[in-house]
Amino acid sequence: MPETALTPAVREQIARLGEADIMVGIPSFKNAATIGYVVRAAQAGLVQYFPDLRPVVVNSDAGSPDGTGRVVIDTEPPDYIEQILLVRPSHKLSRVSLTYPEIDGVGGKGAALRTIFEIAAALKVQALVVVDSDLRSIVPEWIELLSGPILKGGYDFVAPLYARYKYDGTITNTVTYPLTRALYGHRIRQPIGGDFGVSGDLVRHYLTLDDWTDDVSKFGIDIWMTTSALAGGFAVCQTRLGAKIHDPKDPGSDLGPMFRQVVGTILRLAVKHEGHWLDIKGSHDVPAYGFERIIDPPPLNVNTLRLLSEFHTGSMTLAELWGSMLAPETLETVMELAGDAGRIGDTARTKLGIGEDVASATATTQEMAEAVSAFQFPDDVWSRVIYDLIVTARNPKHPLETLVAALVPIYFGRVGSFVIENRNVTTDEAEDRVERQARTFERTKPYLVERWSAAKVAEGAG
Repeated sequence: MPETALTPAVREQIARLGEADIMVGIPSFKNAATIGYVVRAAQAGLVQYFPDLRPVVVNSDAGSPDGTGRVVIDTEPPDYIEQILLVRPSHKLSRVSLTYPEIDGVGGKGAALRTIFEIAAALKVQALVVVDSDLRSIVPEWIELLSGPILKGGYDFVAPLYARYKYDGTITNTVTYPLTRALYGHRIRQPIGGDFGVSGDLVRHYLTLDDWTDDVSKFGIDIWMTTSALAGGFAVCQTRLGAKIHDPKDPGSDLGPMFRQVVGTILRLAVKHEGHWLDIKGSHDVPAYGFERIIDPPPLNVNTLRLLSEFHTGSMTLAELWGSMLAPETLETVMELAGDAGRIGDTARTKLGIGEDVASATATTQEMAEAVSAFQFPDDVWSRVIYDLIVTARNPKHPLETLVAALVPIYFGRVGSFVIENRNVTTDEAEDRVERQARTFERTKPYLVERWSAAKVAEGAG
């Protein structure tokens, strides 16, 4: 972990607070439209469920020009919350909003959370709850659900369990969930969910680690938190939060940078923690708390034609790079699939009357998925792609950032296939396909172990 970069002003605020028992941390950037609701829900949860604990809410902002920090300060005071809930807490609820310092010139969600970790450690909190600043579905109960297992059950890390639309969470569904499950043997369904509970002990552990990267300073932070908790042997569980309603993103147009930061981080951690996953076979359930809610998450539109087009284009411009990161057999199959994507996409564009600019296509997700329904990217091929990249990450010929960027078009092909396959099923039925893919990652893990071991032997011989 980088050395502390807390400013003297922040240190003064911490000194005035003294100590706290429970803290809610909210990283933000340009979230003035939503963060007020998040702060109100957090305050209400602290007052309603933990009236005898010393609470604090900390907003760690990136210097938002829209007045995000001001919204936090101007949100209804805690005594207003007390009047609504008819609960009088034993301790005053404090709020802090600050602009976090960048880490080696890099800002992002991870840098915001690093500041939150430092404040939590300085205040000696028993439990830290982290929630996203763009949430529209958070309710006061989330604070209890994310911290209760720590304060009452002795857990150190509480991951969220959301009800999400079948096309939402594609990085989770295709990479972080199946890979975390296969590598470390824990079925943590949302390892990059964005909303977590962390014990004081685990916060202090995070601050001792030396594997902080630029990606961790950005969107790599969530998978870093989850993996570091697993590798550190901390007690983990999940909690049911219902639907997560936030700012959804089309995987073909919005998630490229996030994908690179998350996947780059999970690959680096896999190399670092080989001793924690090489001998693990299969997986086991992780305890889940909270009442299960029957909720239909809001739908998400996906431009399937764009996903297939990007996959095909990538095969024409990145074939040499793919060859440096994939086994020959995997590369051959991926190139064949990319060719299929190009041909099927061309036919679909003609059928739908869409020109070359597929990014602006106005056809619905269903119409596009039906038009390209012949395309399929098999689960086992995708698992071998990810496993090949883990092996390559041991000693890459090119910077890992370059290889992960080159993986994005293949990821688009896999996501496009998932959307196509699930176009006519419910979200619950699509979840069965996610589980099928995760089981495939487990079943093909011997392929990773064999290639990993061979690479180690080859390096030793060299």
